[in-house]
Parts: sequence; structure tokens; C-alpha cells
Amino acid sequence: MCAFSYFTKLKSIYNLDMFIRMTVQIRALAEASNDYIPLLSNASALLNENLENINWVGFYLVKNDALQLGPFQGKIACVNIEKGKGVCGTAYEKDEVIVVEDVHQFPGHIACDAASNSEIVIPLHRDGKVVALLDIDSPLTGRFEKKDRDGLVAFAKVLEDLINWD
Repeated sequence: MCAFSYFTKLKSIYNLDMFIRMTVQIRALAEASNDYIPLLSNASALLNENLENINWVGFYLVKNDALQLGPFQGKIACVNIEKGKGVCGTAYEKDEVIVVEDVHQFPGHIACDAASNSEIVIPLHRDGKVVALLDIDSPLTGRFEKKDRDGLVAFAKVLEDLINWD
């Protein structure tokens, strides 16, 4: 095996380990409180500390069929996003994970931070309905790969199971 292939394999294993470690940590944090505000606050901090090359991570909460800013780490953010607007509003409307390699090519992108160049948005559900979105931005174009998507979707599923939304 060439050195490059070996390094790539190690990096892939490391990323898997990172997502497993974060899942264990968020489960432990949920033991202290599984209410959505403290758990989403700690989840955004955990993701911010562990993910490389990101400049914003946080949650938007569904309120009155629109999105409202929830717990996050990063620069000042858009407070309200309409359903179907921007990457988050589109992910909410379609109820699907959206990975955008270059946000400047996404029709209707809402630029809260001009430094952001790529984005991933993952819906969180309660009783089959979208109740929140995990949103992560990066200053790098094409930052989010399939392994990031898979790990973050799994992390979001754990949050769905842990959170008390009442």
C-alpha cells in the first residue's frame, strides 16, 4: 500500500472514530439534561470543537412553519428563514439532507457569513415531522464529503432519539 493510500485509510478511520466519540459524548451530556436547548447548545459546541475547517455550526428550530435561530457556535447568524428560502429553508421544505459544495452556486443562497463557501444541512425529526435543522458552514469549497454526511446524519439521528422537545 502506498503512503498516500495508507494516510487516506487512517484519516477515514479517524473520522469514523471522531463521530463515534461525539455520539458517546452527546449521550453522556443528555444524562445531565435532554431538554432541547441545553442539548442542542452542547451539540453545537461539540461539533465546533471536533470538526475541522468549519466557520459556523448550529441549529434552526421550526416555529410557525418557518425557521428560527437556535443554539449555535460562530458569527452572528440570520435569525429567521422562510420555508423554501436558502439552503436551510429548502432542506426544511423538502425534508432532506442537502450538501452544497459551493454555496455561491446555490439559487437563493442566504449569505449570513460571506466567508462561507460550502454547507451541509440535516433535518431533525419528531414524530415524522421536521422540528429542527443542523446547519454547518465551511470556508472551504467542497468541504463536506460522503463520510462527513454519513457521520453527521448518524449524529443527528442520535439527537432525535435523545431530545425532549416539550
